[in-house]
Amino acid sequence: ILISAPRLFRHITNRPAFTSSVAGLLVVSGAGLLLFSILFGTGWFASRASREEMLLSWRPGWWVVPMGIGYSIAVRFAVAVVLVLIGGILLATHLFTPQELQESLSANRPDVEVLVDVSAMQNNSAYFWLIVTFNSFVVAGLREEIWRAGTLAGMRALWPDTFGGRDGGIAAVALIALLFGAAHFSMGILAAGIAGLLGLLLGIIMVAHRSIWPAVIAPGLFDATTFALLPWASEHLRQLN
Repeated sequence: ILISAPRLFRHITNRPAFTSSVAGLLVVSGAGLLLFSILFGTGWFASRASREEMLLSWRPGWWVVPMGIGYSIAVRFAVAVVLVLIGGILLATHLFTPQELQESLSANRPDVEVLVDVSAMQNNSAYFWLIVTFNSFVVAGLREEIWRAGTLAGMRALWPDTFGGRDGGIAAVALIALLFGAAHFSMGILAAGIAGLLGLLLGIIMVAHRSIWPAVIAPGLFDATTFALLPWASEHLRQLN
C-alpha cells in the first residue's frame, strides 16, 4: 500500500513508480521520504502536537511486535472475508453471473506493476529485499501510520467535541480511510477499496492502543508478504498460460 511521490515518478516516466533498478528505487524512495519529512515536519512544528497526541508512545510494550504480526494476519483474513461476502451478494442478487464476476475481478485486480517491476524482483535479489523490507516497513508502513496519526491529531485539535475520545477517533479514522482509499485509485477500483478497508482497520488498531506501532508492523508485514509472493505468482500464472 505505497502512495504519493513515487506515483508522480510513474506519471512522468510511464515506468514502475519504484523504477526497475536498485539505484532508482533508492532515489525515488529517498525523495518520497524527504518530501514527506519536510511537509509533515513543517505541519508538526506549526501545530506543536505532543508525542502523546501523535500516538508515538511504544504501546503495549514488548507485545507490539507479536500483536503487529497477529493484526497483519487478521487484517488479511478480514479483507478476504469482505471480498467473499461482496462476491456472494453480487451472485445471490444476480447482479453478476459467475463468469462476469470473474472477468470483473480480473479487469479490476490491483495493478501492482504501477509500483514495482516484477521482473526486477525475480532477477535482482537486492531490489527484491529492499522492496520487502525498507519499502514495505518504512516507506509504506511507518510513513503511512505517521500520516494517519498526524491527520487524526489535526482533526482532534480542530474539532475536539466531534473527534475526541475513542468513538470520535474511530469516526475520524473512517473519514481518513476514505481519503486513503481514494489515493489508490491509480491502481484500480479493487485496490482502492482494499486500501480504504485496510486504512479503516489500521486506524481502529491505532486508536484502540493509542499508539501507531502495532499499526506500523501490521501493514509493513502485509505489504512485505504480498510483494514477496509477486515473483512466484507471476511465474505461476505464466506457466498456467
